[in-house]
Amino acid sequence: MSLFTPLPLRGVTLRNRIGVSPMCQYSSTDGFADDWHLVHLGQFAVGGAGMVLSEATAVVPEGRISPQDLGLWKDEHVDVLARIGRFVRAHGAVWGSQLAHAGRKASVARAWEGGGPLSPSDGGWTPIVGPSALPFDTGYQTPEALDDAGIARVVSAFKDAARRALAAEMQIVEIHAAHGYLLHQFLSPLSNTRTDRYGGSFENRVRLLREVVAAIRSVWPEALPIGVRLSSSDWTEGGWTVEETTELATLLEADGADFIDCSSGGLVPKVHIPIGPGYQVHFAEHVRRGSGVATAAVGLITRAEQADTIVRSGQADIVFLARELLRDPHWPLRAAHELREEISWPAQYQRAKNRV
Repeated sequence: MSLFTPLPLRGVTLRNRIGVSPMCQYSSTDGFADDWHLVHLGQFAVGGAGMVLSEATAVVPEGRISPQDLGLWKDEHVDVLARIGRFVRAHGAVWGSQLAHAGRKASVARAWEGGGPLSPSDGGWTPIVGPSALPFDTGYQTPEALDDAGIARVVSAFKDAARRALAAEMQIVEIHAAHGYLLHQFLSPLSNTRTDRYGGSFENRVRLLREVVAAIRSVWPEALPIGVRLSSSDWTEGGWTVEETTELATLLEADGADFIDCSSGGLVPKVHIPIGPGYQVHFAEHVRRGSGVATAAVGLITRAEQADTIVRSGQADIVFLARELLRDPHWPLRAAHELREEISWPAQYQRAKNRV
């Protein structure tokens, strides 16, 4: 098994183990994709990736990170995404989206405009919501704690967004339960201080995510896979741990999920994370070996040999790249050349194949 061994997931087969990690573009108006997204996402399919996921895609408008986030909260969003999907699929990649709700980290400026909280007068919105009335950081809005009716609306919103993803001809959805966004906020005791059936014990804190997975699986075809991105650690005492991630992975598989995308952090600010090449890969390995569930590895994976070793050694089943693909959208083609693997090039690029 290598980086270029096809990977079957239910009724879908990835042509290789290289995935495009969801990367926020902050370039939408009212949640709509446009030509930027077509070119941005389409280039990765042309470049040989096995799976192309859109950025975090909000299931409700108030669940956007920024006013410029992509959305799937209304039927009108479907057509442009379907157009992108037709291009991605025509060039051999599996097409999908990451469904998301930002929770208490909603209503902020896009990254290149500082990323700080936005007031309604500056284009933001209120209220924002979370499991508990605890702001992300000083200067951020205090979220309203969701009641049972609000939680039910969140579950329904994810379910409805999955229906629209299917209408947009997507073959896979990933549920965003990492990086300090709403579903992660329910998982961690640092952000969830509830005393009802959605807080306190491990079983209660994971309840909302499990309900979301089950709701999506109820409308998502059995032949199509579901992934879940988890922050495997909060990197701080008293937070969510990789051991809990491993236990949760087994539960999520029973609920209908097919792989766990193992990232980390994002829940609380000013946390020291020992960033370096492959710094999160050990999370994917821990979860995979402890639960038997397929995993995806992320985190400063930049070299072909590095990515291939992750798969060959059984640390993960999929390798997701982000920044390295922005630098080189044709990274899979180059990696195949370096690893002496056969890979199909677009006919339009064949003349360049022997000069990699």
